[in-house]
Amino acid sequence: MNSATEIPSLQPDPAILEKLIKTRMPFGKYSGRLLIDLPEPYVVWFAGRGFPAGELGQLLSMVHEIKVNGLEPLLEPLKISVNKQLTK
Repeated sequence: MNSATEIPSLQPDPAILEKLIKTRMPFGKYSGRLLIDLPEPYVVWFAGRGFPAGELGQLLSMVHEIKVNGLEPLLEPLKISVNKQLTK
């Protein structure tokens, strides 16, 4: 077997990354804030309590991984691009 066919793609899905940048927190202390802009301690608190079910929980889990691993700067170009699209 070719080992390349056994390894899943490590490329992030652009649509999911765009959702991380465009989706707002629907409830709680930071209601209305973009998920990617939530304070790290709040996201870590959520991780300890358990993320909500469904897509929101999946997105929050991704935000948690991005924040605790210091990967936010990698999303800056996408944030700038999305902001430009929104202001047109």
